[in-house]
Amino acid sequence: MPARGKHRRPRSNAFTRGVLAAGTGGAALALPLTVATTASAAAPAQAVGSVQSAPQSAPAATLPKSTNYTVVSGDTLSSIARKHGTKGGWQRLYKDNRAAVGDNPALIRPGLKLKVTGTKTPAKKASTKPKASTATQASVKTYPDNLDGWIRESLDIMAQKGIPGSYNGIHRNIMRESSGNPLAINNWDSNAAAGTPSKGLLQVIDPTFAAYHVSGTPYDPYDPVANITAACNYAADRYGSIDNVFGPY
Repeated sequence: MPARGKHRRPRSNAFTRGVLAAGTGGAALALPLTVATTASAAAPAQAVGSVQSAPQSAPAATLPKSTNYTVVSGDTLSSIARKHGTKGGWQRLYKDNRAAVGDNPALIRPGLKLKVTGTKTPAKKASTKPKASTATQASVKTYPDNLDGWIRESLDIMAQKGIPGSYNGIHRNIMRESSGNPLAINNWDSNAAAGTPSKGLLQVIDPTFAAYHVSGTPYDPYDPVANITAACNYAADRYGSIDNVFGPY
């Protein structure tokens, strides 16, 4: 998507209009807690002849874990990086596995072996067995890790932020701009020539993404949910809603 006041006419090419092997999903954000500490009082003197225990060492800091991952149908580098908490996102994952992936990070095949460095273990499926006092536990909404899930998660965030738009309006524009490829990039138009190629599901250029990024979403124009919400925020400001966009915008 060009910056305000600029228009472009997208055209199809093999990379930007290709069908992905998989997609990415939204990820929950964990906020660090700061714990205040106070100086402890000095320990009382040991009695003569008593044995003083050695001070315990502080627990070691959690380090990123390296593991091997086998690509399955529906995966993308972005979704794999999310699941494992890879610092640096899909770009780091691609850098570490470029020899195996090849020159096109948007195309990964099922069965491909990847080395993944992350800070968390992918969540396991929740048990279907009922638990005691579940009525008092707050439910957490989850979304499919695919185009449908990305749009629905974006719509929920947009509703919280007061950004207008409908499922059909978003889906229609995504299919025109990227064919549903979250890693799509336009390297041929005037924006690309100026050094700001259009990126992601709704083809947002970096300056527009920065100006209309929606808090609570990753600061990554290739992230599906972040890309959709930023683009819809821009469309709302310029056209009233993404539903009013039917061509290059």
